[in-house]
Amino acid sequence: MEWVKVLHLLCVLGWMTGIFAAPRAIIFWKREWDKSGEFGPTGDLTIRIYRFSLGLGVIAILSGLYLAHLWGWPAWTHAKIAVVALLAAHYGWTGRLILKARQGIFEQSDRWLRVYNEISVLGAIGVLILVVYKPWP
Repeated sequence: MEWVKVLHLLCVLGWMTGIFAAPRAIIFWKREWDKSGEFGPTGDLTIRIYRFSLGLGVIAILSGLYLAHLWGWPAWTHAKIAVVALLAAHYGWTGRLILKARQGIFEQSDRWLRVYNEISVLGAIGVLILVVYKPWP
């Protein structure tokens, strides 16, 4: 079971990197688009970050569900799953923003994207609190 925890933690780290980096990269992509009017290296980097971390996110979620199963589904894991579902929805919305950006559509302001980026930090903190303190048996 310990190797599953290691796999889970490694994939969570990679997924969280994408969750934090992709929205920030969209800001730079938007600025690059405004200057050149074409798809440049920042757009390519943003897409690569998103795709790579998407695979890690899938593995993180599946290994987390497996661990919760092994532990007998304690109540704190249900709360963690709920927060992870919100993070996954956030990530999915980021994917939608990236798809629009590929078409040159940047509807949100830099400020909106920065706030959006920071919302995921709150989710990560919530997950960490649940995992460390395990408030319910």
